[in-house]
Amino acid sequence: MTSHTRRVGASGLLVSSVGLGCNNFGRPGTRTETLEGTMEVIDAAIDAGVTFFDTADMYGAEPGLSESLMGSALAGKRDRVVLATKFGHSGRDMGYPSAGAKGSRSYIRVAVEASLARLQTDWIDLYQLHTPDPGTPIDETIAALDDLVRDGKIRYYGHSNLAGWQLAEADAAASRGSRFVSAQNHYSLLARGAEREVLPAARRFGLGFFPYFPLYNGLLTGKFTRDGGPEGSRIMAQRPHLWRDAPWDALEEYQRFCNQRGITMLTATFGWLLAQDPISSVIAGATSPEQVTANAEAARGWSPTADDLAAIDAIFPLPADPAA
Repeated sequence: MTSHTRRVGASGLLVSSVGLGCNNFGRPGTRTETLEGTMEVIDAAIDAGVTFFDTADMYGAEPGLSESLMGSALAGKRDRVVLATKFGHSGRDMGYPSAGAKGSRSYIRVAVEASLARLQTDWIDLYQLHTPDPGTPIDETIAALDDLVRDGKIRYYGHSNLAGWQLAEADAAASRGSRFVSAQNHYSLLARGAEREVLPAARRFGLGFFPYFPLYNGLLTGKFTRDGGPEGSRIMAQRPHLWRDAPWDALEEYQRFCNQRGITMLTATFGWLLAQDPISSVIAGATSPEQVTANAEAARGWSPTADDLAAIDAIFPLPADPAA
């Protein structure tokens, strides 16, 4: 195990410290909209040592397109990567039965077979519940996922977008059998809410943690300023409010922090994230080989000291609890 490989919580699953978020595969208007573009990014990731790929059955211009592109792009390379996908997002209809019970045994059985077919693989390394299903008891979901492990269709299972109390509930339900090994939630320097309950719960129950949107749509890469950002970038083209409403005083102070240490903001951001316990891999999206290579290099470029972490905390303090 190299220094760039990490264990997922208390499990035996090993992943690269930088993961590739695959929600851009099949996204209209991107280089990775096509199979050729997807293959370029995947090959660049493997060459850079990024071997943890995270997708979902709902990603793509139409549901399943990201998985289908990846299945073709990974032909002959499947054994070189750790492949994660998700099922059961409450906001998108995949056309499966039991549409209102996406954590149910019947739904999971249909969903996993569809993902395996699109990914052109016999197994999924990490299968994740995408959003909570309040209508299905979590022990039913766990039992169905346990069955898939025994059948060899998945190796491990995790969840995404669960609250801290739901992590505790899931662990209690699994006390007599297998457990979730990972949690995936929104987390970055500009979205630190997971530190209140989710990260402590993940530590307590031995879960590896995967932050999504770790670069906050690019605002934490150093490519944007008060005056604007890269033309054609997702923020400037589709989410200009994120740029307009960004905390520019803090971001400019952060840039000065980076300049003083001779590192890029991208490098500092990866260094900060990888210093947080229990992060196993930082999942970052990419639409070009250059982006995925830059992310891999940034993640290996700097390890913050305790003083560095304190300084960053002072720049981006955890906001007051809105429930308090």
